[in-house]
Amino acid sequence: MTAATDPITTEVVRNFVISCAEDMNASLWRSAHSAVIYEGKDSAVALLDEHGNMLGQSTGVPLFIGAIDACVHHVMDYYGDDIAEGDIFIMNDSYMQGTHLHDVTAVGPIFHGGELIGFGAARAHWSDIGAIDPGSTMESTNIYQEGLRLGPTRIVSGGTPIREWFDHLRLNTRLPDASIGDLGAQIAAVRTGERRLSQLLERIGTKTYRASCQDIFEQARRLDREAISAIKDGTWSRAGYLDNDGFSDDPVKVELKLTIEGDSLTVDLTGSSGPVSGSVNCGAKQTESLLRLAYKTMINPDRAITGGSFETMTVKIPDDCMFNAREPVACEWYFTGLGLLADLFISCMSEAIPERSTAAHYGDSMVAGFFSVDPKRGQWMAIEPTAGGWGGRADSDGENALINLVNGGFRNIPAEVYETKFPIRVEEFSLRADSGGAGRHRGGCGVVRSYRLLEDCHCALWFERSKTPAWGLNGGSDGTGPRIEIRQPDGTVEYLLKMRAREFKAGTVIETMTGGGGGNGDPRARPFLEVLADVRQGLVGAEAAWKDYGVRIGPDMQVDETASDPRR
Repeated sequence: MTAATDPITTEVVRNFVISCAEDMNASLWRSAHSAVIYEGKDSAVALLDEHGNMLGQSTGVPLFIGAIDACVHHVMDYYGDDIAEGDIFIMNDSYMQGTHLHDVTAVGPIFHGGELIGFGAARAHWSDIGAIDPGSTMESTNIYQEGLRLGPTRIVSGGTPIREWFDHLRLNTRLPDASIGDLGAQIAAVRTGERRLSQLLERIGTKTYRASCQDIFEQARRLDREAISAIKDGTWSRAGYLDNDGFSDDPVKVELKLTIEGDSLTVDLTGSSGPVSGSVNCGAKQTESLLRLAYKTMINPDRAITGGSFETMTVKIPDDCMFNAREPVACEWYFTGLGLLADLFISCMSEAIPERSTAAHYGDSMVAGFFSVDPKRGQWMAIEPTAGGWGGRADSDGENALINLVNGGFRNIPAEVYETKFPIRVEEFSLRADSGGAGRHRGGCGVVRSYRLLEDCHCALWFERSKTPAWGLNGGSDGTGPRIEIRQPDGTVEYLLKMRAREFKAGTVIETMTGGGGGNGDPRARPFLEVLADVRQGLVGAEAAWKDYGVRIGPDMQVDETASDPRR
């Protein structure tokens, strides 16, 4: 503890800034115009100190959190001392902040008594950013096809909106009212953080506040060093392949080497594919953010991320790498490789700390998008991720129907909202039986989500991980990969995983199936009663119970131990 504070005050500050961030997120969600934000929660907010170090965060898309500080640093570097109370800046450049152009980050300084004390930031996904296709494009080959691109840009000066910038934003999106409305929600979130933090500063003063922040950072540094020091030294490596880059059919290699030495952890991505023609390239800042997220799942997961976190980890990304995107490569589907990268990291860590081993999960956002740009029917866009199965752990089964690691609090749009706002009926939303890998601890099941189009409209798809589905660990089986079936009214049936926006007639049914998680441990060691429970719940079929687990389930839905595999 520093002289200006004490343990109790530090804990009060720690919890207060997290509470501030939660209030910021609530403001964003309640004010947003687009369902992808207020229902899907495709957003993240943060409260940072005056140097851009993370202090408070809230639920949302965890992938964003580790890169929001980069946006604040870009604003500080670009504007220097020309930052005033009441200003708001936005940016979305893929090479600066690491994500696709849809993710617009708003940053505002927080002053107290005329002194800069910190920043509030809110990132949210805009449904349309003016790309070659409405919503998201699946076949972009350079950044210029992906929409309006902004470096750090002041849009509010001293509390007064800069009209020409708001006009410029309106002119570069197909959904101007929704986009400007969502921006207003982001600004409201930043203002909420400013107001709430001021309440704390009025009570304890800036000197005690800053001292408490330094204590919070130092605690995070110490806990990380202790956690890494407790792991055996060694080097582990893993590799996998994306199905393709969305442009060519060539698989894309993702490779990771992890080294632990003392209290230091190094991640080296040498061996991963170079920049690709399609849009799965990712900016370095977002790659680092993903590795922070994967690190956090295994190291001190119960502690909040702060400006003192991750100092034990070094990330090495070659200049000529898909995870170090440089102009002009495309980045629309930047997160596709990150899901696989997260699984590779966790598998390496599972070898280093086997008592926490976790098999791979289904790994991609599995995005289905629908839209209409027909002015007679009104323009609308619906885009959402789809849940899937997570990997079995050393001590428990993987979760069923959970959003992927990259997206965290991001959600699919509820069927009731979908059917109310859009001319689409969700005909099925169920668990996908037998999709989870067999194991002593079974992989979680993916889902079936089926859409019937009630009007002519466009559909776009981006599903991944069929060539490297969720792998098992310690003798567990792999999960089943994704599958999509498109049934048109004339009887035509197609099977696709990625598809650029196409128009379909009313009555078309698009049935999406996500992958399951990998199993962990020998399936023959799974107790009879747990296999029986899986069959009764519809997670595992009776045939798979025999084939994968050696357990015979009779027509009375009871275990027939005499007919089961005697090696069990």
